[in-house]
Amino acid sequence: MPNSPHDNTLDLPPGFRAIGLRELGDAYARAIEIAGTEGAGTLVWTRRFDIVEVAVVLEPEEPLAIARRAIYAGMNAAADSLAAHCPPEKPITFAWPDTIMFDGGLIGGARLAWPTDAAEDQPPQWLVLGLMMRLMMHVGPASRDRTSLEAEGFDILEPRLLIGSFARHLMVHFHTWHESGFKPIGADYLARLSPDRSARRGIDANGDLLVHRVGKAASGEHGAAERHPLVPALAASGWLDPSSGEPLI
Repeated sequence: MPNSPHDNTLDLPPGFRAIGLRELGDAYARAIEIAGTEGAGTLVWTRRFDIVEVAVVLEPEEPLAIARRAIYAGMNAAADSLAAHCPPEKPITFAWPDTIMFDGGLIGGARLAWPTDAAEDQPPQWLVLGLMMRLMMHVGPASRDRTSLEAEGFDILEPRLLIGSFARHLMVHFHTWHESGFKPIGADYLARLSPDRSARRGIDANGDLLVHRVGKAASGEHGAAERHPLVPALAASGWLDPSSGEPLI
């Protein structure tokens, strides 16, 4: 099926416009390419049976330094879309900032892009929020560290249904952000962050992760939190295999 600017095969909430790509298409790269002309609500997805691959164009009103926290809303939406169909005994957790784990095994993650010339103190023309999750393994069986939704007994393995669910949950989280501020978004994200009993964690206004070590004075000023900058962490995309463009195996 050719790439289509008018894709009606997804069940999306109002405000979204879908563009479907052929199996070898790159939804994230395509969304970045067209973000400036297509605008907010454009959802690009790739027609694959083995991987959920989708990217959404956003037009935030906040300055870029604050708007990058959209990555956390996207991670929450991905987890919520999975939680509705996964075996209840298998947890969905995050490795900061952008990796999604299913019962301890990596299944994918999120990405965030913005214009290279965007100013930190001004709203960017666009953001692109990308998501990729592995439905089926290509090579070898699942392992403790790398897995797929199929290997974990997931109820639904239809990418279209998961993409539609992701879009609806994303709308819910952005509505919550608009109505109640970022605090509940951050709390939902931190609740799924891989447990660390030795620390209390928070998210700063610019999206950096703040870690307060329990019973220890942090390095530097007494009582200060360890700061983990978001921007370089997003650039690293620790869940993504750069050679294949897919989640690490």
